Amino acid sequence: MLPPIAGIESARCPSIKHEFFNKISRRGDVTIWIEDGTAGKWSAPKRKGRGGRPKYSDFAIETCLTLGLIFHQPLRQTQGFVRSLLGLMGVELPVPDFSTLSRRTIGLSVVDDRPKSSGPVTLIVDSTGLKIHRGSGWQEVKHGTGKTRKSWRKLHIGYDPDSGEIIASLLTIDQVGDETALPELIAGIETPVARILADGAYDGTGVSNCLSEAFGPDVEITIPPPITAVPGLSDRRDAHIEHIAEHGRMAWQSATGYNARALVEAQIGRRKFVIGPRLNAREMDRQITENKITTKSLNRMTRIGRAVFKRVA
Repeated sequence: MLPPIAGIESARCPSIKHEFFNKISRRGDVTIWIEDGTAGKWSAPKRKGRGGRPKYSDFAIETCLTLGLIFHQPLRQTQGFVRSLLGLMGVELPVPDFSTLSRRTIGLSVVDDRPKSSGPVTLIVDSTGLKIHRGSGWQEVKHGTGKTRKSWRKLHIGYDPDSGEIIASLLTIDQVGDETALPELIAGIETPVARILADGAYDGTGVSNCLSEAFGPDVEITIPPPITAVPGLSDRRDAHIEHIAEHGRMAWQSATGYNARALVEAQIGRRKFVIGPRLNAREMDRQITENKITTKSLNRMTRIGRAVFKRVA
């Protein structure tokens, strides 16, 4: 089943396979309906001060952009896709054109509707690279220019393994390291954090101090020290070094629960499978909005249902 997409929900027939998310041509029969009250939120509210009034609300723009991301449609095709959906449902609502969608993407307010946690959570942080749009090579062939350097963006996420949702997300340029991006990544987390898991890229005194200041001195930090690590930076890190030296790395992972960090890697893989391994937008401002909508959509999919695994033997 697809997530409720900013006012539009979709129910999947039993015959539809998971390839639905990546190949729209194989999506099969899908029933889509509009949530009550959507029409009243489609138009922008009246302005109280001076200036022109936009025609479409942020809700309408976010709905169209979300459908475009999930169904892998460029903005021009998204415009026609949404118009066709509304026409099939017999709903008379205007559809933003592709230029309006592009212009309104910058600075779009994407409200996080994730429910607040009732208690402290476990936070797993990691990062990955996302490709960005690159030309088709026409300029290189036409003008004989050298091959341009490929560039990409770095996506930093904070994952809650209990709820299965992404509770923090940050998009940066590729030169920004994990340790540098961490303070901004966790700045917006209002939920109490009792435990943090991260890979060796986050090992260092600066990271420990940052996490302790943000979540309190009692937060449990599990970060593997490198092979060449020597004691002396902190008591917590010294204990990890001593345990690894005495029992081995695999025993340390089992004793500390570090193996749960694989869950955030699975979440990154899910993001690249469902939405894609690249960003559609070309400018950083639009890419930031695209990432916010992606995170919100993935969390909604998670809330619909998660697989439950049980050991049988």
